[in-house]
Amino acid sequence: MTTPQGARARARMEVTTAIKDEARRQLAAEGAAKLSLRAVARELGMVSSALYRYFPSRDDLLTALIIDAYDSLGEAAETAHAAAAGLPSAERWVAVCEAVRRWALAHPHEYALIYGSPVPGYAAPDTTIPPAARVALVLIGILREAFERRGLARTPVPAGLAPEARRMADELVPGLPPEVAVAMAAAWAQLFGLVGFELFGQFKGVVEEREQFFRHAAAQLAHGVGLVFP
Repeated sequence: MTTPQGARARARMEVTTAIKDEARRQLAAEGAAKLSLRAVARELGMVSSALYRYFPSRDDLLTALIIDAYDSLGEAAETAHAAAAGLPSAERWVAVCEAVRRWALAHPHEYALIYGSPVPGYAAPDTTIPPAARVALVLIGILREAFERRGLARTPVPAGLAPEARRMADELVPGLPPEVAVAMAAAWAQLFGLVGFELFGQFKGVVEEREQFFRHAAAQLAHGVGLVFP
């Protein structure tokens, strides 16, 4: 037997989903900067005051969409990593990178929300940090496992960067050498740069065989962080 509380919770979940779905449609049509609670309410046939009971402000709705996007991307990366279990570390790295690219191509507007231009007037709260870290944690896990089993090829950092490299290692990849922390940060930026260039049309007229190009580039990133292909 369904309790009144259960029915209310289910109804609230359904309305919340409808609000976020309409907001994503508006993101695709207008961009994040023009997202409007009033416009969302109007399209759903709701009065604004009713929508505010679900999302008190535009920023609250943006935060929910950002968390959903990060979680969806993180799940794609984690699923790809699980599917590649048993493969060498470098091949698992490439599989995760390819999952990031596939997700971005399938969800271009959500990708733009989390890795595109900042939304004017919006500052992401700390609640977005754990979802945002999911892909990085998968990649760092691959590096940590490889390091513990047989080590990683390491490129020395310049003396002037050494203090920063040690800080990065301590704060971002504890247990891994400073050289790996620097290489991981560079690979992270390059991964999303590659995806962003493709998604936002920067490779037009430059790279035509984009899937093969990306796979090769992801393998180069694996080399850059010290992973070795068999």
